[in-house]
Amino acid sequence: MTSVPTRARRWLVVAATAITLVTGAGVTPAAAAANPYERGPAPTLAALQASRGPYAVSTTSVSRLAAVGFGGGEIYYPTTTSDGTFGAIAISPGFTAYWSSIDWLGPRLASHGFVVIGIETLTTADQPGSRGDQLLAALDYLTQRSSVRTRIDATRLAVAGHSMGGGGSLEAASDRPSLQAAVPLAPWNTDKSWTELRVPTLIVGGESDSIAPVSSHSIPFYNTIPASAEKAYLELNNASHFFPQSVNTPTAVQAVSWLKRFVDNDTRYDQFICPGPGGLAISDYRSSCPLS
Repeated sequence: MTSVPTRARRWLVVAATAITLVTGAGVTPAAAAANPYERGPAPTLAALQASRGPYAVSTTSVSRLAAVGFGGGEIYYPTTTSDGTFGAIAISPGFTAYWSSIDWLGPRLASHGFVVIGIETLTTADQPGSRGDQLLAALDYLTQRSSVRTRIDATRLAVAGHSMGGGGSLEAASDRPSLQAAVPLAPWNTDKSWTELRVPTLIVGGESDSIAPVSSHSIPFYNTIPASAEKAYLELNNASHFFPQSVNTPTAVQAVSWLKRFVDNDTRYDQFICPGPGGLAISDYRSSCPLS
């Protein structure tokens, strides 16, 4: 056997130690370089179905007086400072509603490695166009003026919302194509055509929604979004318009998977998007598979 000189052995030990310190335990240099936005452990369905993800979460409030272009709200963010920056999501409630109606989404999404702002709207009667503008204003506040701005990667942003807030998330994605994802929940909008959309969009509808029936809202919205944008449609079996107002595991599983895939560019979540979920809770699922 050929021996390695002492000086060479020392160099190898130093190099190996340096690689370990830079990349972290269990992460190869190639994996770290392939996706610098990957956050958290490898996903499992059980982990996605749990009430919280792997990150501990803190909250901070935004007063109406401090907000510019929206009505204030609540920010949820991972407490760790060792994983670098995170993508961010702004979420709007629906017509006549307050953030408290869907506030379970804040800690649920943040615990999977996102900074989330759940907004209050300027008035509870604001229409989708206004709600879209407010979502974008909230993202600008998050990345430019908020107390957590240093925790955010301003190039990786997304929007979501319920009802008119969901319609607003479509408006925001149309107005700002640099967004990485949109997740409209039971979306309502008088505009039925979204051929201009370029943002990866997951629409979640309720089969028994009588306020924004999927036949005249969610499905036409989905059908008109170009497949090149990446899109998916999840329909919940026998769900009403108000399904986002209670903790809903199928919605959370798909929303987290969609956001991790397109905000974090994490292909480990492809398995939950294509071919997609099934079971008694799902009445329909469509997607622009295969993912690129």
